[in-house]
Amino acid sequence: MELLWEAAGWGGAVAILSAYLAVSMGWLKAGKRFQSANLIGACAFIVNGVFHGAWPSVVTNVAWFLISGVALFRMRAVHEPAVGEVQPTQLPGVPDATGPLPIVGVSRAV
Repeated sequence: MELLWEAAGWGGAVAILSAYLAVSMGWLKAGKRFQSANLIGACAFIVNGVFHGAWPSVVTNVAWFLISGVALFRMRAVHEPAVGEVQPTQLPGVPDATGPLPIVGVSRAV
């Protein structure tokens, strides 16, 4: 059983550090996947910390879990593009042209 608690701790470390690395390197946006990895990692650290009686770690990871949980709850209505779905890019200083554009001064050549 002790091996299970140790595996939980190491799994939590891998989840949180992998998510942090991916966001820091620009491989992943700090979105739902990032927060989910943090939530799962925090749960694993809580289990491991309780087993070892590491209460400062447990409290820290309960806070980590709550922060990730609230972030996921707030993101629940936000649409993330599906894999392969193209998102329009809005460049600074360029008018948004994603909606209908007015036709101004159309002239016909005869």
